[in-house]
Amino acid sequence: METVQLLLSGFAEAISLQNMLAALIGAILGIIIGAIPGLGSALGVALLLPLTFGMDPITGVIMLAAVYYGCMYGGAYSAILINIPGDSAAITTAFDGYPLTQKGKPGKALFSANMASFIGGTIGILALTFIGPPLADLGLAFGPAEVALLILLALCSVGWLLGESPSKGVAATVLGVMIATVGVDAMSGQARFAFGSDQLLSGLELIPMIIGMFGFSQVIIMITQKLNVKETKKLSFKESLLDKKDTKRIAIPSIRSGILGTFLGVLPGAGATTGGLLSYVLEKRVGKNKKEMGKGAMEGVAAAESGNNGAAVGAFVPLLSLGIPGSATTAILLGGLIMWGLDPGPLLFKSNPDFVWGLISSMYIGNIISLIVGLAFIPILMKVILIPNSLMVPIITVICIIGSYSVNNNMFDVWIMLFGGVIAYILQENNYPIAPLLLAFVLTPKLEMSARQAFSLSNGSLDIFVGSTISIIILLCITLFIFAPFVLKVFKKKKKELTEDIPA
Repeated sequence: METVQLLLSGFAEAISLQNMLAALIGAILGIIIGAIPGLGSALGVALLLPLTFGMDPITGVIMLAAVYYGCMYGGAYSAILINIPGDSAAITTAFDGYPLTQKGKPGKALFSANMASFIGGTIGILALTFIGPPLADLGLAFGPAEVALLILLALCSVGWLLGESPSKGVAATVLGVMIATVGVDAMSGQARFAFGSDQLLSGLELIPMIIGMFGFSQVIIMITQKLNVKETKKLSFKESLLDKKDTKRIAIPSIRSGILGTFLGVLPGAGATTGGLLSYVLEKRVGKNKKEMGKGAMEGVAAAESGNNGAAVGAFVPLLSLGIPGSATTAILLGGLIMWGLDPGPLLFKSNPDFVWGLISSMYIGNIISLIVGLAFIPILMKVILIPNSLMVPIITVICIIGSYSVNNNMFDVWIMLFGGVIAYILQENNYPIAPLLLAFVLTPKLEMSARQAFSLSNGSLDIFVGSTISIIILLCITLFIFAPFVLKVFKKKKKELTEDIPA
């Protein structure tokens, strides 16, 4: 009851004109920044942070928070329409979002993404409101060993679940792990696979690889298939609205992924990318329409977007409750809170209740504003699919080059993008999935860092990986993921033999 009263007092602060305007501006900027490949929420918040120092702390952090989860909405747009995720958190959105666009359903894909983002964000905000501190304590139970095993579980699952052929899926995963090891070892400082190149010492940048593997590979496909004319009927906004059947399809995946994404967001260092990935993997495993996922299923878009939005809001739980950032973006926000003279942690709820509950209340409002703004953009964005491929090829190529170059203002990143695009095209032409490769590339650095930290804590002993109940449960899940396909294959073979033996 006390929480509800504090929340209502926070709403009284959040609905002031300046705070509502800050949430609106933040949501619009966040959606635009998120939709532009190469920017992302961390860069967007970092660029806007200095502009908020002259504001009231509550107003400033409301705007930055709106930018953050607005970016989660916006990242889906370019992923769905041109197969270039605006941010790494939207990687899994492209798996089904772009196939839906190719089927002439960009509006339904965008609607599904926005509604799922709203549901996932709402679940995260509810968790922050009512169980923030206990959830933060649970997140602390995940030490380096538990986080390493959780990421290993993800790597063991993506190869099997996202590849039509398990062996090709595993091969793509292994290739992604190998590419991710290029650069300087963060623990020892030794160069690995740099081949004497100073440029490779910092490794292969994530954003150029994403842009290349999704965007530029699509350009190559368009050119090789000589698709110079795009015959697409004019799309109406009414046809893109979700009907009762569509709503039912995305409701359960959105709720399920929002819960999982929120929990993953609480874990320090997991981030929205991991939230979207594991939510997608879960839906691929337990969803009703699992066979269609990867080919244009609205459930896939819903799972990815709800998962990454839940994780984005979930990252505020350890930030406010413990003073521990759960992602790169919340780490920047932590710096802003300190600059405003605030001390995030357990005492923040008692020393600055107006600030905390004003922020939490504004998230409900900001989430609704982001949904309204996102839906308002859909009629304009749907016109993208009507652009002929003869124009889309140079447009996407320019976007790929600018997006890659803007990461570090370095031409070498453009070469990385081109390299990623060629590799992805070759793999696709030979029926190898690129999704496991890219996801392994994203997760491997986190896996390596967590595993090295665990070994440092245990003086090299493997006992740390079986030292808690959480670790044992995750290890059992890893074992299940590895051996389940073989067991199912044997069962299917036996069932087929029994069926053939039964006389007609």
